[in-house]
Amino acid sequence: MAENQTDKNLYTAFVGEAKAALRLKGYAEKADKEGYPQMAKLFRAISAAEEIHALKHLRLLKIIQTTEENLQASFESESSVSENVYPEFIRIAEEEGNTGARISFSHARDAEDFHGKLYKAAIADMIREQDSELHVCTVCGYVASGSMPDTCPVCNAAKERFKTID
Repeated sequence: MAENQTDKNLYTAFVGEAKAALRLKGYAEKADKEGYPQMAKLFRAISAAEEIHALKHLRLLKIIQTTEENLQASFESESSVSENVYPEFIRIAEEEGNTGARISFSHARDAEDFHGKLYKAAIADMIREQDSELHVCTVCGYVASGSMPDTCPVCNAAKERFKTID
């Protein structure tokens, strides 16, 4: 991917900014739960700024392609992660007796597998210009297309734990 040191630096900066944006979203959720709305707002604002930085770096790297290419790359990435990365993480967590990590990795692996199927279907939907509702399980990250399930097929979370995406 990176052809020169500047490209390597852009990628490193992208990863750092993207991680900061997500970490700050987590901090905002925690501040909200602890009753600090102003601190939560600050974390969300800086998270949004970090996301802007990350996207600028990503654009300069020309990683964002056509929608069809982005769908194909996303499908390949999800498939690779669910088939290659998470099984090894699960194995190690089991060996080390870390049940929480094993469950988290298992949920992520199973959700990533579904994500890959959604990307594959989206490639066909793009051709047919088909629209469908999408719902994300806030417990494990499973994405349902069409109607919302009564329970999550990955983690068994109740319907109320799903968030509909606009």
